[in-house]
Amino acid sequence: MIDQNTAPPRNERQTGGPSAESEPLGAKADLGRRFVAAVIDAVIGIVIGLIPAIGGLAAAAYWAVRDGLEFEFMNHRSIGKHVMKLRPVTLDGSPMDITASVKRNWMFALGGVVQLLWWIPFIGWLFVIPVALAAFAIGVLELFLVITDPEGQRLGDKIANTKVIEVED
Repeated sequence: MIDQNTAPPRNERQTGGPSAESEPLGAKADLGRRFVAAVIDAVIGIVIGLIPAIGGLAAAAYWAVRDGLEFEFMNHRSIGKHVMKLRPVTLDGSPMDITASVKRNWMFALGGVVQLLWWIPFIGWLFVIPVALAAFAIGVLELFLVITDPEGQRLGDKIANTKVIEVED
């Protein structure tokens, strides 16, 4: 067994946050900061979705993978979380990746699907309202869980075994 006092900590750059061996994951992130981060990401997703024909697909992709991208300016978190100094982390300390991001964010990609359906005449229009209503209902559930869960875990966090914490960078 490795002594935690002598074991080298995991590379924070690789894991996207504190190592499981050296520090606890952190307390529940501030709700106000999470809300502002979500608004920033929503604006980005909506603007992307306005691109005719392909925007909805691009917006859905952004929503799904936004917390797992390795771009320097994002650093395994959405642009909104980066601006608000928040970070999604896995509960087991493994790096936040595309798979974990899709597990925690698939429900928000439904908004991009709605934008995509809007551009498909007749057949797409039949599905816009049901998909939009499903996205709204899931969004209400997610908001309820973020507010009421002791760790601030929403449904997506529970599926992906993640949570959002506050960070310095």
